[in-house]
Amino acid sequence: MPPTLAPAPRIDESLPFVPVRIAVLTVSDTRSQADDRSGDTLAARLTEAGHILAERAILKDDAELIAATFRNWISDPLIDVIISTGGTGLTGRDVTVEAAKAVFEKEIDGFSVIFHLISYMTIGTSTVQSRACAGLAGGTYIFCLPGSTGAVKDGWDHILKYQLDSRHKPCNFVDIMPRLMER
Repeated sequence: MPPTLAPAPRIDESLPFVPVRIAVLTVSDTRSQADDRSGDTLAARLTEAGHILAERAILKDDAELIAATFRNWISDPLIDVIISTGGTGLTGRDVTVEAAKAVFEKEIDGFSVIFHLISYMTIGTSTVQSRACAGLAGGTYIFCLPGSTGAVKDGWDHILKYQLDSRHKPCNFVDIMPRLMER
């Protein structure tokens, strides 16, 4: 494994952990509940971390349906975060990014940058074929990961696990959640 450029995560164990409610969306024309390995991986990792699996769904590669599901979950006060897997590639059927960007109020550009740095360490230049992205809408975080279990692991294990941990320092997404809707 190549050397890492990332600093060690800093978790302040003296602070309380605040679980967040996360919806998981798998976008695929071929997956079902029985063989949704990426969705299973996300669900397992987020619950192991102490978060709440608020919703879970599998949708076909249909931008309007994906955007409608995002909007429905954004309007649900029992969902803080949406993580999707699949549909971030370059083919004609890959429309998750377009659906997400149609609902984003703000993009979280750094997520894509860090995801690609991490992905480069595991799959090299093939990371350029991913359009992983993140944003905010209605006070809800939305993270769009590629559909492979490796990409899901990279995104959760190296970014989201820490940024969704209220004890991560110097800052994290949870700390600013109460201020996301400020005007």
